[in-house]
Order: sequence, then C-alpha cells, then structure tokens
Amino acid sequence: MSTVPARRLVPALWMWSTREAAAALTSRDLATILQTYRRLNGLSQQRLADILGYDKTYVSMIETGRRSINDIGTRRHIARKLGLPTHVFGVTDGGDADFAAMVQFGDSTIRLAEIARQAGRAVDAVNELWPLTARLEARAAEGHIEQDTLLLLGRARVALGVSLGTVLPEERLAAAARWTGKALIIAEHLEDPAFLAHTLRMHGNELRKATRAPAAIKRLSRAVKLSTGPEGQGTALAFLARAAGEHGEPDIFDSAIARFRDLLDHGRAQGMLFNPFTFREILLRGLVSTDRAAKAVQIMQTDHADATPAAPQWHIIERVTAGRVHLAAGDSDGASEALRTALAAAEALRLPHQVQRTIRTAQDGGLTEISAAGQEALLRLNRLLAPAESDL
Repeated sequence: MSTVPARRLVPALWMWSTREAAAALTSRDLATILQTYRRLNGLSQQRLADILGYDKTYVSMIETGRRSINDIGTRRHIARKLGLPTHVFGVTDGGDADFAAMVQFGDSTIRLAEIARQAGRAVDAVNELWPLTARLEARAAEGHIEQDTLLLLGRARVALGVSLGTVLPEERLAAAARWTGKALIIAEHLEDPAFLAHTLRMHGNELRKATRAPAAIKRLSRAVKLSTGPEGQGTALAFLARAAGEHGEPDIFDSAIARFRDLLDHGRAQGMLFNPFTFREILLRGLVSTDRAAKAVQIMQTDHADATPAAPQWHIIERVTAGRVHLAAGDSDGASEALRTALAAAEALRLPHQVQRTIRTAQDGGLTEISAAGQEALLRLNRLLAPAESDL
C-alpha cells in the first residue's frame, strides 16, 4: 500500500480487508488500530498526527496507552479522518442499526436472488440485488466497511453482474462484465481462494458474452487452476470451453471439453453448468464454431441426451444451438422448429440477448420469417425492460 497523500485517505477500503487489519478492528482498541493503520499505510507518527490535526506527542500517548480517549466527539473525528467505521470505537451513527440489519440478511438476499435467476426470473433477481448493492457501495465509498461486509459487497457485485448478464441485450452486456470486474477487484484483495475462483469464473463468462474472448479465456484458465471440487472445476471448464469455441481456439476447446467430460464420468453431476445437458450443448456449439459442424450433426442425430436443463434459460440456449446444427446439416425445417421454440421461451422469460441470438442464427440460415418475428419480440421486450434498465 502506497503512502497516503494529503488528500482524503482513499485506500481504507482495501487496508481493512487484510487479516492483520481485521484483527485490529476486532480488538476495538484505539492504540492497536492506529498502530496498524500507520504500518499498513507506511505513515510516521508525525504524518498521522498531521492527518488527524493533532500534535505528534498526543498521537504517541494514544498509541502507547498513556492517553485514553473516551470523548465521543474525538473518537468520531478520528474515525471520519481515517475512513473507519465509527462503531469500532464504540460510537453509533444513526444509520448503523439499519445498515447492520441489512447486512444480517444480505446473504439471504443474494441466495434468494440466485434462486430467482436460475428459475428464469432474472429481472426479479436484479430488483432484489440492486438496493443491497447500492447501499453497500455507498458505505464502501465512505471507507466504512469491514472484511465480512467487504466480502458481502463482492458477492453482491458478482450476483448483480451475472443477473444483468442474463437480462440485458447484447449491446449492453459490457455493463454486466463491469460489475463482475468490480467484484474481482475485491476478490484479489481478500484472502478467500474459493471466492476468488468463483469470481474469476463468473467474470470470465461475462467477458465472453461481452465479446472479449481473449480476456475471458485468460480469466477462465486461471479459474480452472484455482477451482476445487467437481462443480467448481466443471463450471470453470464449461465456461472455458465455450469461450475457446466461440473464439475459434480448437486446442483449448478440446482440452477443456475433454476434462469436463472426464469429471462428469467420474463424479455426481450437479449445478447449472456441471451436468450432461449443458455439456452436450457446449460440445455441439463448440464443434460448429471450430469448423467441425459435420461431427456436431452426427452427435445430435445419434446421441439424444435424456437429461433436463438445470434452469429454464438453458433450454433456450440449447434450442438455439440445435438450430445452428440443423442448419449445418441442411435441415431448414428442424432449424425453424428449434428457433421458434427458443424465441417464444426467450420472450416469455424476458431475455433479450437470447432473442438476439435467435435472430442472428435465423438470419445466417436465411429464415426470414423467424428473424422478423424475433425483431418484433425484441421491440416488445425493449419497451418492457427499458424503464427498469434506466435506473441502473
């Protein structure tokens, strides 16, 4: 951490995310907190005294325990100057109780939003996550946030980014990647490997959707190395295979999909990405994208997956992919049926970028009626979603 200049101390958010700093805050001891603050910021007692507006001798007496600070106004002043939560000094602000209650239920909010997203109600998920994230962002901007709350902010950023990545149209998907990218900034500072791996997986996938495939492959390759357990590994490999396939990287795709298949063969599959249904869809799409459409056609004709999608939107994703494979096989009727099914479901679930994928696939195959129907559905969705999006 660099030495703090004369302006307001910006890095408080990060310095209190370390274990040493978290332990100092937990102690609620002013002397310990000031000593830790100086050490992590590389400050002398004189520099700290200047920031606080005190004499160096006064700061020295506080740090050595020769002077106790019981005055609430003085404690509040120190907290404000150093960007610390006032409650660590025993001072309660008016909004602290409400904020504490919100944080207490923050985990539940994120879990329920994720359940809603997986159930095909991503708009509802965004509406649940936005107030929580905005409140946490405001506290973080003031420096009034501790390690556990910082982790909650990171998780909220990931969940909001992924939910936005489900409901936003393609031209706005970069906004979703920005939110997961902000979560990655937190994850890199926290000593939580599981959260870092999760964030890399989600951010990598949002980068892929925002057409930043090289950056996505880089993040997802790292996620594969850091992820543990079959579901985490399987999810990372699924995302990596998809990104590599779309970017025309057959070697990376083949390696990732083979490892994904091996995990499925040797473990119990579970999760939105780690299951036979998504494996088959990712395999088919990757083969078409890497100029092996004939093999994709053969697999779709001979290998009929009996698994069901883990979430409603995956049925849409699979139908669009099936449409692409049918077109590669010269089967316009089969492609039309698959794309019509995808289009109807995408509009019903309010997923504009899945409508856009359907339109693009129909246009590539010369299916003008489906393309036109998709444009009309997209206009209806844009009118429906525009007010909510303007608030983000």
